[in-house]
Amino acid sequence: QVQLVESGGGLVQAGGSLRLSCAASGRTFSNYAMGWLRQAPGKEREFVAAIRLSGGSTYYADSVKGRFTISRDNAKVTLYLQMNSLKPEDTAVYYCAAASTVVPWDSRITSPDRWNYWGQGTQVTVSS
Repeated sequence: QVQLVESGGGLVQAGGSLRLSCAASGRTFSNYAMGWLRQAPGKEREFVAAIRLSGGSTYYADSVKGRFTISRDNAKVTLYLQMNSLKPEDTAVYYCAAASTVVPWDSRITSPDRWNYWGQGTQVTVSS
């Protein structure tokens, strides 16, 4: 099992920045990739970004490319999401996720079904 705990959410004005963190524990060595997904009220959960733990390849949703950066610290077993130029439409609960099986590194990784473990989520609210 893998446990994931997010932190760093909050309220920020449009154009501002936030940095989310996700601390992983448990069988973290078995993870293939980690990522962030988000869910706004009344909407389905959507993919934000992912990173392969070996090699560091990244994958982003078009809506956040150029604004968000995903990174990881393998020594601390921590995942980060640096969010810049935030927009009101970025408002959502952000979930950290881990995939313990190999996933295709293409658009198929954006499906929530590809992710095996989830954190409890952290709220990000962007005011206009």
